[in-house]
Amino acid sequence: MERIKIGQIGMEHDHAGAILMTLKKLTDVFELVGYAVPEGEKNCHVRACEGVREMSVEELLAVPGLQAVAVETYELDLTKYARLAIDRGLAVHMDKPGGADLGEFEELISEIKKKNAVFHTGYMYRYNPAVIKLKQDVAEGKLGGIYSVEAHMNILHPPAKRQWLGNFPGGMMFFLGCHLVDLVCMFQGIPEQVVPFNTVTGFNGVTAEDCAFAVMKYKNGVSFVKTSAIERGGYRRRQLVVNGEKGSVQILPLEASLEGAGGDIYAGVREAYDERRSSVNYDGIYHMTDGFDRYENMMRGFASFIRRERENPYTPDYELAVYRTVLRACGVKVD
Repeated sequence: MERIKIGQIGMEHDHAGAILMTLKKLTDVFELVGYAVPEGEKNCHVRACEGVREMSVEELLAVPGLQAVAVETYELDLTKYARLAIDRGLAVHMDKPGGADLGEFEELISEIKKKNAVFHTGYMYRYNPAVIKLKQDVAEGKLGGIYSVEAHMNILHPPAKRQWLGNFPGGMMFFLGCHLVDLVCMFQGIPEQVVPFNTVTGFNGVTAEDCAFAVMKYKNGVSFVKTSAIERGGYRRRQLVVNGEKGSVQILPLEASLEGAGGDIYAGVREAYDERRSSVNYDGIYHMTDGFDRYENMMRGFASFIRRERENPYTPDYELAVYRTVLRACGVKVD
């Protein structure tokens, strides 16, 4: 099968190095032509770039036969460079959440729909085997009607990183909480109301909103997302709970590094059900056991959409609805 000719714009996003390394690794899927660091941005992943040609953004977009671009710039520049690629008829993988300008994002989505372009975002939990299994269970009605989703994503960042969060509306909610908002919308739909409770802890003199919480109100229940940049052991407590009228499922932790595995390899899923319970009283906990690479799954998925082997279940309209919900959770007024 012919490989997909792809380039990467940006090396500043936290996921940029891992995405480039994955594109280098998947030689059966992608032909990586090079990367570009936009003017004014940093290359925060120099080692990942070894052996890859560096060029300007203009040179990269002008590569003959280019089919796709991964946009991994500074968060507030994501939409800008995704639009440049879409305007040139390219398939786009854009990391999350997509800048902070709603009008700019709406214009991007409008253009994607006009061109019927392939658009793929970096919400990594969409490719988590436990989440995929849980989606199947919910779709099959094993949990019944969903009335609550509880999502946590915590970590311990140094003071400088926490202060950096002040560049974004809602701070930590914008930076990592967007993943959780996506999960809640995935399982319960777009909320009727979002109430943010983002706050500044003030520890170490940090003035950014480094601890974030938002309540999402639905006709048939209430969900919440919680993300902190100052929680010791927080990575191990990243958690998703989905509650339904017939039972509940917990994924804890959402991810866990495999000791000694190296790279971006994470634990996968093995289902464990109480066989004594009937489907009406369904209960489950997904234990993380089997290994998987979050970025390989993600980029192979992107390739399958480019080749039109399957349809992206996350439509442009859904991406816009999630984005608007993220902004609401960040405290931004959205009409």
